[in-house]
Amino acid sequence: MININFDITDEQSTLDITKYKDLVEKVCTETLKEHNLDGDFEVSLVYTNDENIRKINKEYRNVDSATDVLSFPQFEFETPGKLETDNEIGSILLGDVVISTIHAVNQAAEYGHSVEREVGYLTCHSMLHLLGYDHMTDEDKKLMREKEEKIMERTGLER
Repeated sequence: MININFDITDEQSTLDITKYKDLVEKVCTETLKEHNLDGDFEVSLVYTNDENIRKINKEYRNVDSATDVLSFPQFEFETPGKLETDNEIGSILLGDVVISTIHAVNQAAEYGHSVEREVGYLTCHSMLHLLGYDHMTDEDKKLMREKEEKIMERTGLER
């Protein structure tokens, strides 16, 4: 059984994030199911604005611009999605996700879909990063995109 505890910080005024709680939980759960992971997990979620995400992006990635989402995994993976930990007591902290809600709203309009789908996609994308996926090479990008499509379809948020 999958149980996810979210530590949520709301630093923005663009969206009522309580409306997306069930969606985010569903996407996170489906992402863990896709990787046959079971147990208790923790994810830190920060909903913020472009100014704050720009500062975080500059501090941690040396990129002085706002972005849609940042992910900070707790673990390094030899194989994406293969979580091997000796943590037998308590829940497993997967990492931190920071989402710019204004970016989510703007991208939803740009791509012609709902804000719900965009928040779901950014959550899915971030969870995959927390599980060791990346998109630095074409091969890695293809693998990550395949996982995103599968999870988005399962949550009813396909294109």
